[in-house]
Formats: sequence, structure tokens, C-alpha cells
Amino acid sequence: MDTLTEVLDNIRSSGALIDQNLITPPWAIRQESGASITVVAMLRGEGWICRENADPVPLGTRDLAILTGPGDTLLTSDPDGRIAATCVLAADGTCLGETGQPLPDTRIGHGAAVDEARLDTDHVLLAGSFPTSGRIAARLLAALPPVVVVPRAQQRSRALELLEAELENSEPGRQAVLDRLLDLVLIGALRDWFALPDTEAPAWYGAAGDPVVGPALAALHAEPARAWTVESLARRAQVSRATLARRFVEVMGEPPISYLAGWRLCLAADLLQESEDTVESIARQVGYSSAYALSAAFIREYGVRPSRYRVLSRQSTGSALGEAESTNSVP
Repeated sequence: MDTLTEVLDNIRSSGALIDQNLITPPWAIRQESGASITVVAMLRGEGWICRENADPVPLGTRDLAILTGPGDTLLTSDPDGRIAATCVLAADGTCLGETGQPLPDTRIGHGAAVDEARLDTDHVLLAGSFPTSGRIAARLLAALPPVVVVPRAQQRSRALELLEAELENSEPGRQAVLDRLLDLVLIGALRDWFALPDTEAPAWYGAAGDPVVGPALAALHAEPARAWTVESLARRAQVSRATLARRFVEVMGEPPISYLAGWRLCLAADLLQESEDTVESIARQVGYSSAYALSAAFIREYGVRPSRYRVLSRQSTGSALGEAESTNSVP
């Protein structure tokens, strides 16, 4: 399994807000900051993405945008951001008024059937938002700027067309199909953005295709608890120990066993957040001999005991975790 696949498996949309909004210029929608990824496309018309202390980013018809990171985002028809927001897209995917009350669909055109007679004057905005959490998902978020735009001309996937068509479907299973299509839209947009000539992709993105590092990395991700050595990984890659060690550092920026240690702690952190397994059980699942051994490594990496990390990571806002670990970098 390549790293992008494993990362995306941890942030798959499930019951996400996915709908199209028929909006009449001038318009503005504020997207709240939070632990989420929002995929946005102007199906009809054009808009702007405005963030504080940043130049407005144009969003052309059928361009795809991925919004992440702290700070609110204003989606608007006015590049100067002078229009008051008519609704707020909350971090959990709900649409609210500026005072926090849920908005009826009629206020913003949410979920409205696209009236062909109005397309000359109205815009159609498609938004899909789903929450993210955990250390594995953080690897992707850390690799992305707050605003990613993939121009229509650079898109190779047809997932957006399929998603748009499914929005008009009322058959049973609609939400499940939308969830999977949104996953495909996100994956396609990420692939296309990482492939752009001016994009600096993270080391782990291209490593899967490296003939030396790829097999070793796949082995580490497939069996993280195994007692891997440079020699056993070199056998998987069918190269010498020296060749693997040298190439792994060139591609990944660190030795293979160092990478494995960081990845194990990522897995342990997410298991602490998501499962009810004991620390002892989690330690053995990710390759540590005991809860004590995991705890020692966990404190060195994150500055907090595993049991305390579990409590903090489950708090609804996640703010306490960020404060407790403000001096620790994302693995």
C-alpha cells in the first residue's frame, strides 16, 4: 500500500455534506476553520477564494479547489471580499446563518434542483466537506497549502462529472455513492495538483514509484509490527543494504528504520484516538514489545504519555491537544 492510499483511508468521507447551491450574484459563503477538508467547484459561473493576509484566488468554471488549514475562508463573487456572508459552512458540514442558526434550504439554494432558465444569471457552487483527525491524516494536511486549485484544463479524472450527475439522483444508496465519488474527486484533485510543474510534492508521495524505495516502503506499511532491519528490507527491494540505505535517505530524507519508528508512532497515536484497545495491545500492534517501550518512545516524540494523549485527542475541539503539543512537529 502506498502512503497516499493509507493517508486517504483515514480521511474518507462518510455522510459528508455534498450538495450544490444555486446562488445569485453578489454572494458570499464563509467556510469555518476546523479539522476538515473541503472540496469546492464552481459548476456554473466564477468565484473567488479569499483568506486573511493572502491575495484572492480565482476559481473558474469547473476548477477544483481543496481548502484546509486554520483560518476561515470566504467563497465569494467579489474578489475584494466586501460582501457579507449569506451563510456559514461549518466545520461539521452544516450550513448556518451568521448568528449560528441552521439555514433553510430556500435561503441559500442548498440542494436546489438546477433550473436551466436561471443559469444565465445564477452561479452553481458545489461543496463537499468532511472531517479529518489523527496523525496519519495530518501528514496530508501538512503537505498542502491552505488553498489548492486544480484548473479544469489540468484535471484528468471524470469524478466531478459523475458526482454532479449523482446529485440529481434520488434512488436509495445516494449518500453512499456521493461519499465514494467525493473520495474520488479528492484523490483525483490531489494527484493532479501534485503533478503540476510548480508543485513541490512531499517525499512520501513519489516514493511509491521508486524502484528501490517503493518495495521497502510498501513492506513497512503492510507489516509495521514486523522486526524489520535494513537487510530484510533490502531483500524485499532486491538490492544491497548499502544501496537501500543510501537511496532511502535520498528519497525520504531519513533512514528506513527511523522512518519506521515515526510511522509506528503515527499508527499508535491514531489507534489511541479511535480504538478502545489498551496501551499494551496497541504497543504490540505497532511493533513495540510492551506498553512501557511505547510510552517511552511516545513521550520523546509527542511530549505526552499515550494515556494522556488518548484523553486530549478525543476532546471535541482538539484545541487542548494542539496546545499540549505546540512544540512538537507533525511526524
